[in-house]
Amino acid sequence: MSTTIATAQPVTLRVTTPAITLPPRVVSATDPVTLRTATAAEARAIHSLIVEHLAEGHLLPREPQEIEVHAHRFVVAMQNDQVIACGELAPLSRAVSEVRSFVVSREARNLGLGHRIVDELVRRAMVAGFDKLCAFTHAPSFFVHLGFSIVPHVWLAEKIVTDCHSCVQFRHCGQYAVVRNLNRGRHSCVPLAALHG
Repeated sequence: MSTTIATAQPVTLRVTTPAITLPPRVVSATDPVTLRTATAAEARAIHSLIVEHLAEGHLLPREPQEIEVHAHRFVVAMQNDQVIACGELAPLSRAVSEVRSFVVSREARNLGLGHRIVDELVRRAMVAGFDKLCAFTHAPSFFVHLGFSIVPHVWLAEKIVTDCHSCVQFRHCGQYAVVRNLNRGRHSCVPLAALHG
C-alpha cells in the first residue's frame, strides 16, 4: 500500500506599492506666485514635477530621498500651496555651482517663472561665493538671454567628473553647456557648508 503525501507548492507573493499620485495642479494666471526655499515636506511634489518631464528628455532622473536631503538647495515657485516650478542650486566645486532639476510645470508656462527662478539661483550663487553658475540644457537661448554664454563641455570639468561620466548619455546627450560668470562683492560671501548639507 502506497501513500501519497501532498506537499504545498511554494507561493510567491508579489507586493506592489501603489504609485504616489498628487492631485492635479490648477494654475491661475491671476493668483500670486511666491518663490522660496523648498522644505523636505515638498520633496514628493518636486519629484513628481521632475518625473512628469523626464519624457521630454531635458531632465535627469532624481531619487525622492535625494531631493528630500537637498531640499534646502531648491527654489520652488508656489501658488495656492502647490509646487508649480523648481530649480536647484547644486555645488560642483568651491568655485562652480549648477542649475539642476530646473522645470516649470506645463500648466504654469508663459508666466515668467523660469526667468524668476534662474534670477534667484544666480542671486543665491553670488551670495554663497561661487565664481560661476552653469547649466546643461537643450534650450541654450533661454539661458543666453539671462547672461549665460555657451561654452565647450570640457570647460566644466567639475560637471563631467561629478555627473557626466556615470550618465548613460555621456557624449551623446545633445545638451549645451552654458556658464555665467558671477560678479560679487568682496563681503557678500557666506559659508558654502549651508549648500553642502
